[in-house]
Amino acid sequence: MTLHTLSVLVENKPGVLARVSGLFSRRGFNIDSLAVGETENPDVSRITIVVNAESSPLEQVTKQLNKLVNVLKIVELDSQVSVARELLLVKVRADRTARAQVLETVNLFRARVVDVAPDTLTIEATGTPDKLDALLRDLEPFGIKEMVQSGTVAIGRGSRSITAGPALRAA
Repeated sequence: MTLHTLSVLVENKPGVLARVSGLFSRRGFNIDSLAVGETENPDVSRITIVVNAESSPLEQVTKQLNKLVNVLKIVELDSQVSVARELLLVKVRADRTARAQVLETVNLFRARVVDVAPDTLTIEATGTPDKLDALLRDLEPFGIKEMVQSGTVAIGRGSRSITAGPALRAA
């Protein structure tokens, strides 16, 4: 099995996400990551789905996705020709004795502190899942109090756009 990143453009309407994710569920696929947001066109949303699957069963799911009325376009993003990132917010114990070490780790990973309290720091980091996992491993000895991580968002490299074209502008 391999990870596949699908970028699915859909009409920005209620219930579309439920229909798309339900299709994966009915086919027995576990979605590893799911992120949804409006595009530059407020009538169109982009659903980024990362799924661990074989290519041939995934192809069947994408064919069925294309049949859904609200689905405008589906593109599988190859990691070589796309940029993919996740967002991590993590609250770490950082009293006066540990604060300098935590800040050094934050700087090493090009993350940033977004909230300071007397005994904790809240850190924001973006990057690949591997980078974020490495950051969490380095912060773990200080004590992670709380964390939240987004799903993957991805976009193709270069000047080509999957949101271009008359069919999508009219949606």
